[in-house]
This record gives sequence, structure tokens and C-alpha cells, in this order.
Amino acid sequence: MNYEESVNYILEIPRFTKKNDLDHTRAFLDYLGRPQENLKVLHVAGTNGKGSVCVYLDAMLRSEGKHTGLFTSPHLIKMNERIAVGGRQISDEGFCRIFEETLKSVRRMEKDGFAHPTFFEFLFGMAMLAFARSDVEYAVLETGLGGRFDATNSVDHPLVSVITSIGMDHMEYLGNSIEKIASEKAGIIKRDVPLFYASGSPESDRVIREAAKKQHTFCKKIGKDAYEILGIEDKHIAFSCPNAYYGNTTWKLNNIAVCQPGNAVLAMETMRYLFGEKGHPGRWRGVLADLKWEGRMEEILPDVYIDGAHNVSAVEAFSRSVPADDKGNIILFSAVQDKNYEEMAACLCRNVQADFYVVTTIPGSRGVDAGILEKTFKRYTDRPVIVIGSVREALRYALSNRGERTVYCLGSLYLAGMIREFIQEVV
Repeated sequence: MNYEESVNYILEIPRFTKKNDLDHTRAFLDYLGRPQENLKVLHVAGTNGKGSVCVYLDAMLRSEGKHTGLFTSPHLIKMNERIAVGGRQISDEGFCRIFEETLKSVRRMEKDGFAHPTFFEFLFGMAMLAFARSDVEYAVLETGLGGRFDATNSVDHPLVSVITSIGMDHMEYLGNSIEKIASEKAGIIKRDVPLFYASGSPESDRVIREAAKKQHTFCKKIGKDAYEILGIEDKHIAFSCPNAYYGNTTWKLNNIAVCQPGNAVLAMETMRYLFGEKGHPGRWRGVLADLKWEGRMEEILPDVYIDGAHNVSAVEAFSRSVPADDKGNIILFSAVQDKNYEEMAACLCRNVQADFYVVTTIPGSRGVDAGILEKTFKRYTDRPVIVIGSVREALRYALSNRGERTVYCLGSLYLAGMIREFIQEVV
């Protein structure tokens, strides 16, 4: 198959299979030749920030001269984004080669009576095979959904486990309380595998601590006292870490989101544990300052930002990141139906001073109709709410009517990806 045919095959998988258990995924890895066996795996779960922590870990590992593989989800524009080797997403040709090899293993599985892997499981298998074929030493794996039953949790002996901030998301799968969601995320904790986690609510912290205690594993909480935000200058957020390992150094991130220093410090503390006195924090500082994580408070044009915030806690973090100035703001928003878009809209209207809102519909059956979003926003604001069904035309409208204002586009990673794809053609 060529690249387009390979991608289309993967996109069609949800039509003919269902979620499998971890024993099935382990069998899948066996059919692939156990590509995970020689990998030093850093396993990352959480509600928000796990993708950022993964890319920070990958960048710092590479600064230490390590050959890395990075598996993240979802992608913004192209499926290749999910699998990176040595800091570069795999090529179309490489994607096709790995796809063909993975598919051959799946056909042998099916012949032996096993179910076909799901969409996510198939891509996870491709990533692990790509890493093995490229002689990757360190693999950073982001969970897809939850943790306990996630395909990535089939790796039985990771080097370290990391849990980022926990919030209310995917409640239909993970439970309707913060304790239940934290319990699912804590399912990645394994005996004798050190755990680093971001401090959250007392309830989620307690669940994680108790899970770590049951596994008799080293556990370290990274709280807000681990760093101090110094300010934002030239589109970079600066922070410091008050301990001897990092000294009096000022750290910077190529981002203005106030949640990102916490993500960076969680990754830094994981690196500190792994490398200790042999680590080079000066190198980490350089790569973190240069790193740009697409779709996360990313400035795609001067004063035009896209952010992947797609649940209430992420929108709250976004709201804290919008600077208070006199230029004025425009919010371009869309969401999918299984998210709490009403509370997201309420949070934006309460906390971000916008001159007007543009609401649009993400294509496909999951997208919330723009008319419904209009009614939702009007319950919480008396500012104008502009309804434009097409994402492309909504972006065009926001840009042509912005004047000196700043435009923020958020509500879904699908929206962020589409706007990133459309931006050049509407400017």
C-alpha cells in the first residue's frame, strides 16, 4: 500500500474491531517480535500536560546524547506526528514500511484466532516496531486514554512512570469523580518502577500515593513549591527552581502558558532522578528554551494563538495564561460533543476579556453544532457571538476583523489542527 492507502486503512479500523485487553496487546507485541524488550521506556499518563511532558523528556534525553523514540497522540494534521525518532517524525516512506510489517503480523494474529488491534493499538505497535528498527535506546510513551487498560501499559518494565495533572475528562470511560479518574491514571504504577507525579487535588494525590505504596515503589510529588514563575518576556515564560541541583539559573520556555513550567519541572525532576550528577542541566535549559510544541499555546501568526485545551481544567489553565492588556481579544471556539463545552464556555466568559466570540463546527459526527455553541455562550456573556459553520471561514472572519486584537483559537485539538492547516491559505 502507498501512504494514503496505509493511513486510510488505519482510519477504517474502528469500523471492524473493539478495545482489547492488555494480554491481547502483549500478544500483539510478541507477533511483532517483542520490540519493547531492549527499550528504556518512560511511561507518561495524566489528563492534561502529558504530551508536553513527553516532548520535554524527549528533548532533554537527546541533549544527553541519547537516541530516542517518542509516541504521542493525537496528531494535529498528519498521522506521522505520533511517531518520532531522534526528534523527527517518521517519513511517509518509513511510515509505509512499518505499516506493512505491522499489518503482516496482524494477519498472522488473525489467522491464529486473535482479534484485530484497535486504531490506537495498531499505531502503538507501529511505534514500538519503528523504535526497534531504528535502534532506539530511550522510548517516551504517552498514554492514549486512562492508564490502567491503555495499550502502552502492556510494557511491563518501564524505566520510570510519570503522571501529569489530573482533571475531569473522559468521564464516560474513566469514572465521574476525580478519585476514579486518578485511580485509572495510577494504573500505570508498577512495582519497583519509580514514579513522579504532579501535585493536584488532595483526593487525586491521595489515590496516587496509596497506589504507589501498594506497589512498594519510590514516589515523588512535584508541587508548585518546586518552581517560581518569574514572568513573561518576548513570548517566553521564565521560571526558577529553588534547589542546589539547578542553582540560581533562570529557565525559559518558548511558550506563554502558565501551566508549562509545572510540566517542564516534572520532566526535569524525572531527568534528575535518571541522570543525577551525570546529567547536564545546562543543556536541558538550552533545549527547553528553543522547543516549540505545536498546538499548545502556539503562536502561528503574530498575536494569533492555537491551544489544544479541550476540557474544563485545560481551559482554566488557558484562561490564566491570557495576559491582561488593552489590545483586546477574540476567542474562536469549537468542541466535540463528549466534552463539557458548557462549562468550558462559562470559564472563558468569566475569565477572559473578549471583544467577541466566533463559534464554529468541527466536521464529523462528533462536532458540536455552532448554533448550539452560540446559545451556550450567550448564557454567560453579553458580548457578540458570531456563528460561522465552516472552520476555514470562521478563521478568515476572525483574522479579517481582528484589528490590533489577539486571536485565541481553542476548544479541541481537532480545531487546533485544522486551523494550523488552514492558516497559510486564509492570510
